[in-house]
Amino acid sequence: MKLSQLAEALNCRLEGDPNADINNVEITGVRGMEKAEVGHLTFLANMKYAPKLKDTRASAVVAANPIPGLPTLVSTNPYLDFARALEHFYQPPRPPVGIHPSAAIAATATIGSNVSIGAFVSIGEHVTIGNGATLHPHAVVYAGASIGHDSILHSHSVVREFCQVGARVILQNSAVVGGDGFGFAKRADGSHHKIVQSGITVIEDDVEIQSLTSVDRATMGETRIKRGAKIDSLVQIGHACVVGEDNIICSQTGLAGSSILEKNVLLAGQVGISGHLTIHEGATVYAQSGIGGDVAPNSRVSGSPAFEAGAWLRAITTFQKLPEMLRNIRDLLKRVQRLEETKPEETK
Repeated sequence: MKLSQLAEALNCRLEGDPNADINNVEITGVRGMEKAEVGHLTFLANMKYAPKLKDTRASAVVAANPIPGLPTLVSTNPYLDFARALEHFYQPPRPPVGIHPSAAIAATATIGSNVSIGAFVSIGEHVTIGNGATLHPHAVVYAGASIGHDSILHSHSVVREFCQVGARVILQNSAVVGGDGFGFAKRADGSHHKIVQSGITVIEDDVEIQSLTSVDRATMGETRIKRGAKIDSLVQIGHACVVGEDNIICSQTGLAGSSILEKNVLLAGQVGISGHLTIHEGATVYAQSGIGGDVAPNSRVSGSPAFEAGAWLRAITTFQKLPEMLRNIRDLLKRVQRLEETKPEETK
């Protein structure tokens, strides 16, 4: 694409050397500034990386302000517009519309129009598949489940019985929606009786769940992932949890049963949540935090047990100095002890 065409497509203002023909600069792809070559578009979303632009070979940049010496697509959100630019140069291959002859589809299933159902897909009784949905090879949909229009189920993803998946949902490889919640009652002899997990899992519209993540069904009622939430790989969502709108949950995080996350919550990697608590709207939980109680709206917490992130940063700075502080305290205690043992006449 010509740079002027890309600027128009992204609704960005094109700035650069007025003596150069920047409108006709040809863009053949997009890359980060270190790997970019001539013909590539790069981006600057964080000003601390601005010095790296002097070494980039990119032909243009997306940035919040004009970059001297480099044609610039001036954007109010450079990272977002860079992502939008990428879509002009790469589209993942879409399987052809149709049903592969090896797919096993129950006679009672309802299949929408313009769907793509790949090899060895299994669709159970009374399943509903919406228009434009794509089920890649070996995806499995159990009886009574529903898949919304334009949703994508990648290979080996599973939607269990009676669960509901909304529109434009993406389930990456080996994601499991509606596996049994972890519920057992202990008998008198110490053995465990499995509690029937009679509830469902509901995935609302525009959710993405990445590889090897499990969203358990509820013991009773439902587990719900609300609109626009994005859940990374290797995440465990326990039974009867609620994940709010536009949440970001990063890898290796675990939510125990009945955890409630309100809107726009961010959980960084390896966060553990003990369950039966609420993380309120806009809260940020830093990596490797352990949450044992409710988290206030718009707060930032860290540590295990977690507390206010600023205080945690001060505490962790102090923690590194503890060995030196301990030596000093022991030295002071020895000095005090010697003073206390000294006879009064010796102190005159």
